[in-house]
Amino acid sequence: MSVKQLFAPIAADMQAVDQVIRTRLHSDVALIRQVAEYIVQSGGKRLRPALVLFTAGAMGYKGTHHHELAAVVEFIHTASLLHDDVVDESDLRRGNKTANAIYGNAAAVFVGDFMYSRAFQMMVGVDSMHVMRVLADATNIIAEGEVLQLLNCHNADVDIDDYLRVIRYKTAKLFEAAARLGGIVGGADPEIEGRLAAFGMHLGTAFQLIDDVLDYSADEADTGKHLGDDLAEGKPTLPLIHVMQHGTPEQAALVRGAIEHGGRDDFAAVLAAIKDSGALAETMRYAEAEAKRAIEAISVLPPSNFKDALLQLSDFAVRRNH
Repeated sequence: MSVKQLFAPIAADMQAVDQVIRTRLHSDVALIRQVAEYIVQSGGKRLRPALVLFTAGAMGYKGTHHHELAAVVEFIHTASLLHDDVVDESDLRRGNKTANAIYGNAAAVFVGDFMYSRAFQMMVGVDSMHVMRVLADATNIIAEGEVLQLLNCHNADVDIDDYLRVIRYKTAKLFEAAARLGGIVGGADPEIEGRLAAFGMHLGTAFQLIDDVLDYSADEADTGKHLGDDLAEGKPTLPLIHVMQHGTPEQAALVRGAIEHGGRDDFAAVLAAIKDSGALAETMRYAEAEAKRAIEAISVLPPSNFKDALLQLSDFAVRRNH
């Protein structure tokens, strides 16, 4: 199933969110407008704002406040991408040059700051302490995740639990917040709100695990990113951790050295070790288990097109090729 098919029940709402994004991106500073417009228009799946819309719909919500919250979530995500690409020295995202590659690192960082602060302006406008607490906590946890990942770079002693903690902080936390926000605006009781949050957390974890698989198996034309970016940056992701724990001593030593030194010189040999050790299949198994937990979390929701879409989203997260 394509993203377009998946988003069919919320097509009109997504258009409304896009309009909110365009309106809220406005600044009197021309460079902010240029960089922000470039990054927002350069593609992306918009899964996080869609999650706000789907969960609100699953709660029977009929208003428009979820459009604003979906845009807030997308702004936070986009700000983190701008900062990530500077830290990672990336030059390609979604098949396009990164903003920092075009406008420079300083502009990318400052426009990321603008988008974070605009997101907080918007969430204050919603006038809900509960919403503000969820988003403030999520933003703080995401920042901690970024620092944890930085500390893990070139560290070949990172284990699976350490790694899962990073992706739950850095990636899954915003999925969790998005799903929780839809519940809040839809009037969910605390139990259902917690289940929606659990759905988002497990979905986000599965999503990132598949990103780890795609970094060693995808077609660059599909992902819009270079294969082996994680290895080049010395990031010990689950496929690499699996090789070090379950590969031959020679394979483990190869991967350990590649993580510690970074770069792409050993990419072909590392890729062969990953395939030979079954690391991609094992990472897929972890992702499928997370997707199953996500599905179980929302089993109590009443039947609806929106619930069906959430279930399909869980499947899409682990079956996608980009």
